[in-house]
Amino acid sequence: MGWKFDQPFYCLSDEQEQKEIIELWEKERFGGLSEGNNRLPMPLVWLMALIILTAFMITQPLWGQRPNAEIYTDFVALMDTPEVQRLVTGEEKMAYITQQAMAKATGRTPGDIERHPMSWNDLLNVAPAIKEVQAGGGQYDLASYNVLGNRIQLANFEGYVQANGLRERKQPWFDKGYAIDLFYVAYFCILMVLVVKKLPHFTRKPDMSKSA
Repeated sequence: MGWKFDQPFYCLSDEQEQKEIIELWEKERFGGLSEGNNRLPMPLVWLMALIILTAFMITQPLWGQRPNAEIYTDFVALMDTPEVQRLVTGEEKMAYITQQAMAKATGRTPGDIERHPMSWNDLLNVAPAIKEVQAGGGQYDLASYNVLGNRIQLANFEGYVQANGLRERKQPWFDKGYAIDLFYVAYFCILMVLVVKKLPHFTRKPDMSKSA
């Protein structure tokens, strides 16, 4: 089995391997089905490209976004209000809190809240830590903390050095799903090209009458 790279978009197999593949197709019995070695339909190729493009345009990001504690500040502010306390179940409380927070949120925060819902019990657990960071006047703000289940933790990032000499701990734009997304999309496309182009070119047809 050999590789040929002089015409990578024509065929990646050498002549001997192409002949062996054709002969194998002609010998195999496919239960009455025949191997026509037809080309991949172009509408299918354009459909795959459209799906990838649409995914990038609509869901930003696809993977990798971590919720930071800053998006739950309105949750913490609302949880002790009379309107929330008079509600009975945790589900009712979170439904009211989420509705009010979404109404006040701006920018990308509504999308962050929608992608990262929180239960009432988790909110009870993270609220003291969020209040502590808000009131403590520490080195880092709430945007530098990630919410991990029922606790918050300083984000595991070390970005640019800030004016106060500390490194930025916020999730960088290139790590919000785009890096891993591009890796897997590129991996899929390259692998598919290698698999398809390793077969004989679609102009070479096996004689399926020999398999009868």
